Amino acid sequence: MVTRVSAKTAGKQAAQKVAKSVQKNVARAVSGTLGISGERMSKVDTAWLRMDSDANLMMIVGVWQLAPGVKHAAVCERIENSLLKYDRFRQRVMEDAAGATWVFDRNFDLANHVVVEKLPKPASGNQQEALQDRVAALATQRLDPKRPLWQIHLVEDYTGPDGVKGSAMIVRIHHCIADGIALISVTMSLVDGGAPPPERRKKTATAPGAEDWITDTLLKPFTDITVKALGAVGEGAARSLGMLGDPKKGMEKGVSGSMDMAKVLFQVLSDTAAMALMPDDSKTRLKGKPGGAKKVAWCQPIPLDEVKAVGKALNCSINDVLLSCVAGALGEYLKSHGDDVTGQEIRAMVPVNLRPMEQAYKLGNRFGLVPLVLPIGVENPIERVYEVRRRMAALKGSYQPLLAFSLLAVAGLLIKPAQDVMLNLFARKTTAVMTNVPGPREKLKFCGSTLEQSMFWVPQSGDVGLGVSILSYGGGVQFGVITDSTLCPDPQRIIGEFVPEFAKLSIVTLMLPWGE
Repeated sequence: MVTRVSAKTAGKQAAQKVAKSVQKNVARAVSGTLGISGERMSKVDTAWLRMDSDANLMMIVGVWQLAPGVKHAAVCERIENSLLKYDRFRQRVMEDAAGATWVFDRNFDLANHVVVEKLPKPASGNQQEALQDRVAALATQRLDPKRPLWQIHLVEDYTGPDGVKGSAMIVRIHHCIADGIALISVTMSLVDGGAPPPERRKKTATAPGAEDWITDTLLKPFTDITVKALGAVGEGAARSLGMLGDPKKGMEKGVSGSMDMAKVLFQVLSDTAAMALMPDDSKTRLKGKPGGAKKVAWCQPIPLDEVKAVGKALNCSINDVLLSCVAGALGEYLKSHGDDVTGQEIRAMVPVNLRPMEQAYKLGNRFGLVPLVLPIGVENPIERVYEVRRRMAALKGSYQPLLAFSLLAVAGLLIKPAQDVMLNLFARKTTAVMTNVPGPREKLKFCGSTLEQSMFWVPQSGDVGLGVSILSYGGGVQFGVITDSTLCPDPQRIIGEFVPEFAKLSIVTLMLPWGE
């Protein structure tokens, strides 16, 4: 009898122990879901976190070239006093069924994030080729998920193609931390004399249903609530709706009272239909199933004043001129492989900022995507630049960037297989992801050295195998390309066409008749 009681008691105790364990796990899961433990990752950032694939990792990859060189100790000290002031760079990601949470890495060690690289000696003697190969290799190397999702690789001794000795820094940051515009704020805190990051106020508890705008905006797209939801997206996106048409006006006043709601609704519905009904992109050799290996190339800077002069002469913007050169270079590359590009076009997804610059320090992702169709089949450079101008003008006032932002937010709510299906919409209809970022006009200093050149690439998603970056900095404009090696094994041949395309445009512009 005593034995039976003992066994019964032991069974009861075991059951209570299991119950407590289950209760503890449930409480931990719920606290993570509600963002009680750590800071809850936004749904848009969660979408970027889950978007990693074997072919494309969601990392922003950048290269700095410095002269004279810098040492590891100096870089670590600068990172300690600037970059680590942003909590994100000391936080790791913990995923759960409902999303992800930012938590501080208790074992954070800067040595894991700032590492010294030594480039192999290339047979050609050109270290830039070795640097490009290393950038390409790192672009396919996953960041350690057990640590904060960023890393800096320092090449202390690097000689550029101009023979100047210095250093090079390869920077990798996962897109879930921030978008390119937000990282400009980070960059400005890193350089000599840079402003420290603004102090962030502690977030108050998120009210239940704070992200219900996502459901209202996307799941009820053809009702009046859509317009109201678009006007109340939250966290800066509300003002961005107005900013799409007039940035200053959008920041000064909200949508209500400044725009005719019926007109907004019509435009929203039109843009939604346009995104849904976009035809698949042209089937060129630049589009297909990527293999997972990358290649990287960039050119020497083109003087920005020359680009401005051509744009002024043609009554076009700097962007029109540069994008026309991109279209021409891609067309010439395809023709060099024997492809007929007559009448062909390719679509590039271009990021559009959806937040005021004064909020960039908050990091995260607040940008939309707008599809730009590049006329690669237009031979005449003057005709091509005017066609680009016409297409850019047609995109003004579009709500497609905000709709794309909302699509990413909804994707962050879904399980990964469903998210992949939704986001493949972009991949099927896109050949390239392209960024065009204006940087500082004067060259910056870092640890006493001059930042001579700066280049970065945003990631390509799904099966997109081409990324093009245009960056104006220090009086010059640089083009950079990152490609999947299966689709484009030699991106240097694309890069080699940029300067000749600009030269052709310049010469033809000079030959045009001028009024007195």
